[in-house]
Amino acid sequence: MFGAPAKVVLAAGATDMRRSIDGLSLIVAQVLQQDPLSEHWFAFCNRGRDKIKLLHYDRNGFWLHYKRLERGRFRWPDASPHAETVMGRRELSWLLEGLDLGQPQAFKAVSARLVA
Repeated sequence: MFGAPAKVVLAAGATDMRRSIDGLSLIVAQVLQQDPLSEHWFAFCNRGRDKIKLLHYDRNGFWLHYKRLERGRFRWPDASPHAETVMGRRELSWLLEGLDLGQPQAFKAVSARLVA
């Protein structure tokens, strides 16, 4: 279906959740100055921090994922509207689980090296 994103571009600040694929694609292209047809995923959050939309393109069409929390708030970075934050799949997972992006207690990523 769809693989892991090359990178996740997060639109910090609040986004109007009434926007659908076309409106979010315009934000990606004009405000974030990214290509909406790239392999990247683009994440948006509402003002109340309880709704997230993820937009990404997959071969011949867009996917739009939507998550609404029944309790609690996402720990979404505050910034001027539509400021860009780039993260990996691991940090996106933390964000969707309601954790801080910093995660000081998380294990650091280790790059593979040859063991003789």
